[in-house]
Amino acid sequence: MNTSEAQALNKNIKAVFLTAEDLKVAGSLLYQAYHDDPLFIDIFQSEKEGYEQRLRSAIREELNAFWMAKQPMVGLFDEERLLAVACLTHSDSAFGPGRFWHWRLKMLLTAGFFCTKQMMEKDQKIQQNVPAEHYHLLSLIGVHPDEQHHGLGHLLMSAVESVMLENPNSSGVAVYATLPKYMHFFEDTGYKLVKELEVGHISGHLMFRERPE
Repeated sequence: MNTSEAQALNKNIKAVFLTAEDLKVAGSLLYQAYHDDPLFIDIFQSEKEGYEQRLRSAIREELNAFWMAKQPMVGLFDEERLLAVACLTHSDSAFGPGRFWHWRLKMLLTAGFFCTKQMMEKDQKIQQNVPAEHYHLLSLIGVHPDEQHHGLGHLLMSAVESVMLENPNSSGVAVYATLPKYMHFFEDTGYKLVKELEVGHISGHLMFRERPE
């Protein structure tokens, strides 16, 4: 355990599943995490007016869809304060690239046709290239800006692995990383590069952590 992880543990951090009451705060945290992400900048067309609104709306609808589909959303809390969040889907669930009809309708109304289409294409490309039939996908992950570089990311990934291990049908966890720093972070936590994938105008790296023997 490094010094930063020890500091995080000393803060009495707990990992728990999010409740409906946590979704608004989780949405704000993830908005900050993805505001400058190249993929989201491309998908939600940051050069056009209303980028922030489209991004906020998309994250809100994603979280609502996660909640309705009962997909695991894990948060790290210091007392009542949410510090980090990770959202996963399982390939065996109905929560696939097509999402639900009401999710698509809301996304079309709030983010627009192009953004909705790009989000679905992203998930489809990932699904087609994951080297496993049954797996978890780490769809969204974020650490509060004031709490970064204190080991919370590694603690969150430990919680993600625990979720995966609780499902005997899951062969591992996949993630799509768009920046070198993200790729290095996931490499540090045991993820291996599967292949480079291009989504829209952005190239990223599909990575996978296999279930331990």
